[in-house]
Amino acid sequence: MNFIDRYFELTARHTSIKKELIAGLTTFMAMSYILFVNPSMLAQTGMDHGAVFVATCLAAAFGSIAMGMLANLPVALAPGMGLNAFFTYVIVLEQGHSWQTALAAVFCSGVLFLLLSIFRIREWIIQSIPFALKMGIAAGIGMFLALIALKTASIIVASPATLVTLGNLHDPKVLFAICGFFLIFALVHRKQHAAVFISILVITAIAWWRGDTSFAGVVALPPSLAPTFLQLDFVSALQWAMLPVILSLLFLDLFDTSGTLVAVSQRAGLLKANGEIPRLKGALLADSSATIAGAMVGTSTTTSYVESTAGVTAGGRTGLTAVVTGLAFLAALWLSPLAAMVPAYATAGALLYVATLMLSSLQHVKWDDLIESVPVVVVLVMMPLTFSIADGIGMGFITYAVLCLLTGRLSETTLSVWILTAVFTAKFFFA
Repeated sequence: MNFIDRYFELTARHTSIKKELIAGLTTFMAMSYILFVNPSMLAQTGMDHGAVFVATCLAAAFGSIAMGMLANLPVALAPGMGLNAFFTYVIVLEQGHSWQTALAAVFCSGVLFLLLSIFRIREWIIQSIPFALKMGIAAGIGMFLALIALKTASIIVASPATLVTLGNLHDPKVLFAICGFFLIFALVHRKQHAAVFISILVITAIAWWRGDTSFAGVVALPPSLAPTFLQLDFVSALQWAMLPVILSLLFLDLFDTSGTLVAVSQRAGLLKANGEIPRLKGALLADSSATIAGAMVGTSTTTSYVESTAGVTAGGRTGLTAVVTGLAFLAALWLSPLAAMVPAYATAGALLYVATLMLSSLQHVKWDDLIESVPVVVVLVMMPLTFSIADGIGMGFITYAVLCLLTGRLSETTLSVWILTAVFTAKFFFA
């Protein structure tokens, strides 16, 4: 016990093993929805549902434990929402790459993230990208997830006359998806940290009662990982046409991780006086290593989860919280029958809820400054309407650069902005 106290600085941070245990389990419950959502989403690419479930558990366990041991922060990791949508709907379904190629792209982005973390280039990149674009990208991904959620629930459907239109609200599946969304907010209002998890279980139970899904038990041996393990196509991924995809994965993870680490550290009272995150290098190494490991076992980018604030609220202050969360994900390997019976409309509410949280970043945009607000609007509109996160980001960067050029505000741009603008311009016109 003394070793645990010294290693995780429990006494110094005014916490205890009991508090950290409760906090770790609270964090797990708050983010456990990913066990159902991620396999369901990635299975649309042709990946084996059971293997993706195992990969999700393993990636989350590895990343969370690594974060706890290397950075001593109460931050848990798992395959990221938004990043899995980019993997499925953009890289595979829209651009036509195989899921094996997409996994290799995730691996490459993780390696780049690792190198940036080791050589401390990451700080330069993050600081040199306009704040408004960072907020716009986060909100744009929220809009993209909202579209996916509404489409999955058939709340909106295709229309030859107007492109999209309202779905059939008399369909019970549509109504249950809507009920699942409202149930989450009702539970969140009552400080229920497992709100998303409970909502998915309730709607799944209704689906089983209606005969929309079959009950195959709750506990079973984990499915085989073989269908996705080390199934990476580097030959196809290491081509010039894949460079924008790899960079998009890299920057999405950079923005997501940076924002989450700041938010959770601030909530836990761990930020230094100058605003720096303690043991940041260890945190970035854990995050990038988890992405690499996740790609190897068969899942999209693994990243830090803002749901970790649930554990902090429950008293978590050290990396022991993250370690407990990681161990809980390992235990969840035996829950594969439960994950397999969750219908798509049961997860739609969770996607829409996450989307609303991501849209909150818009409050930080200076709407009276057109140089900031116009690129954000472009990102917000183009991400869902092009059904592409990468295209939305690219058009946002190009819009920002052109506006700065036309208004004589070149001093506000940075080298990284022009490099990314050039890359995205080449993608649009020469790909």
